[in-house]
Amino acid sequence: MAAPARSSMREALASLAAALVVAAALAAPAAAETRLCNRTSVVTEAAIGVAVEATAATRGWFRLDPGQCRAILQTAEAPGRLFLHTRPVGEAPGASLGQPNQRQLCIGEGDFLVPAAQSCRQAGHVMAPFAEVRPTVAEGIAILFLSEEADYDLPQARRAGIQRLLTRLGYDSGPIDGLEGPKTDGAMRAFVTDLNLPADAAALPDIFDRLLAALRAGEGPGFAWCNDTAYRIMAALGTEDGGRMVTRGWFRIEAGACLKPPLEGAPPRVFSFAEAVDGDGRPVLRQGRPLTFGGETAGCIRASEFEITGTDCAAHGGLPAQFLAVPFDGRRRASLRFREPR
Repeated sequence: MAAPARSSMREALASLAAALVVAAALAAPAAAETRLCNRTSVVTEAAIGVAVEATAATRGWFRLDPGQCRAILQTAEAPGRLFLHTRPVGEAPGASLGQPNQRQLCIGEGDFLVPAAQSCRQAGHVMAPFAEVRPTVAEGIAILFLSEEADYDLPQARRAGIQRLLTRLGYDSGPIDGLEGPKTDGAMRAFVTDLNLPADAAALPDIFDRLLAALRAGEGPGFAWCNDTAYRIMAALGTEDGGRMVTRGWFRIEAGACLKPPLEGAPPRVFSFAEAVDGDGRPVLRQGRPLTFGGETAGCIRASEFEITGTDCAAHGGLPAQFLAVPFDGRRRASLRFREPR
């Protein structure tokens, strides 16, 4: 009896994997397909999972800009239950779209296919939370929506996504509401001028690529970290709130890259602490001591992701650290470059 069961399992895995391979190869809309549409203001990467009983396969990554739809299956009737895992692009550490964690499945990086995703067997693959999703079917097309509380339609989501990234870059685009307005237009004109882009850049298909590239490069007004070392940098941000220090971390800056952390409002002072880590996340040592970048202002850090108000670090399970006060110029523009000591 065991052999037919194993054969059935192999057939199920082959069927699931084939369905997902076809999905990744789609180049044009089909007569019947399953589409994923992004009605949020966040550039998002998605991984899809298909499960039949205890067997599952996963495929990723599908990038969706705000307001964009993509085909993820070449059928409106999936061969099993559908699951979805998403991660935002260009957002703060720990940001998510708030999906429930209903099943753990295996994912990889880049263009991946995991045919037996109930567990991970390959280096670089990790288990991740997936939420079960049920598409709406109309005229042979099944549609899944990524949504947020604002409940944008697709054109509004595109405008809200542009507003979000302009704000992250330090431009005053007004509220992130998906509506047209003079502040959003003025912020886009300033961005286009600063980067010498075409006047119609906002209408071009690559506008989110340009905005994300500018964010990673530290362009625009505001504060950016830039990593000139050969190591990954883990950075913590400090701001003043009612005279008290509030610290948050960790923000990852890869070697040779820049990162603009989100700054809510216009804090009067900004502070920074950072440390270099190796490929395994261990501190880089120089003369037996961790390679860190800080200053003379007391703040708190913690080994894992954190947000701490005040400087009583022990009360929050944290450790004291010395933060650097970051000076701004008249446009409230500043960049802090991490360099290895000579």
